[in-house]
Amino acid sequence: MSAGGNGTDHSHYSDAFLRDVLDRTKSIAVVGASADPVKASYFVVKYLRDAGYRVFPVNPKMAGQSILGQTVYGSLAELPEPPDMVDVFRNSAAAGGVTDEAIAIGAKVVWMQLGVVNEEAAARAEAAGLTVVMNRCPKMEIQRLYGEIGRIGVNSGVLVTKKQPLKKSFKKLI
Repeated sequence: MSAGGNGTDHSHYSDAFLRDVLDRTKSIAVVGASADPVKASYFVVKYLRDAGYRVFPVNPKMAGQSILGQTVYGSLAELPEPPDMVDVFRNSAAAGGVTDEAIAIGAKVVWMQLGVVNEEAAARAEAAGLTVVMNRCPKMEIQRLYGEIGRIGVNSGVLVTKKQPLKKSFKKLI
């Protein structure tokens, strides 16, 4: 399902659509996860884990090692269970193969990171019944949609008349 409902419009996603995807997601496989704390994929893994999601780092070069105490898997097929979402931290060309793996393991959502767009892969995923989000970061969307980013002085584009309680559990998992 896409934001437009027709399986083809990935240039815009409504806030309600993104909230629905994030609210129904409990586990996320991050393909392209890194142990380097200056890389975006590292702090996205940390943020999603701290936000209460079950996170599975996936990186074939680090298989068997750990990132933030989480076991790193070499591929999506090696995961102990199908994740609700596959977050793609790979380039647009590589996103096609990752999307095919996500379909094969029974994921529900393929989320391609900022700058990652692969319309052919999106069409295959949607034909298989998966929800697709492209060119977005789940960490940034959570911060924007649930008011967290506004607390540090960034305009989230969400207008409220009073402080809204966080709708997700942002607890630290140790």
